[in-house]
Amino acid sequence: MDDTAALLVIVDAANVVGSVPDGWWRDRRGAAERLRDRLAADGLPGRSGPVEIVLVVEGAARGVESVSGVRVESAPGSGDDHMVALAAGAGDRPVLVVTADRELRRRVTAVGAEVAGPRSVPR
Repeated sequence: MDDTAALLVIVDAANVVGSVPDGWWRDRRGAAERLRDRLAADGLPGRSGPVEIVLVVEGAARGVESVSGVRVESAPGSGDDHMVALAAGAGDRPVLVVTADRELRRRVTAVGAEVAGPRSVPR
């Protein structure tokens, strides 16, 4: 796949997992792994064409491994700052950031990304 043409989808793991009250707070790492696995199996419903999915984890979820179809990046500090840097560094590639965080949405749209809410990923 030519990654320069693929839609870069950046998923805010903490925000997406936190949008469903299913006990995720008892096992943040496990919740991030389950999200990663759903993304790997189902991709991003409703999107056609090549897609590169990057799941950004932070805090207790740091260290979750990448799998085929989903690159996992452990934010060295703020997950929001890392996602903004990824979006800003994408060049001419189209970028979609999946989050409900209003401030993060504002920051990534300022660097040219589109945004979608947590319901746009498989549950």
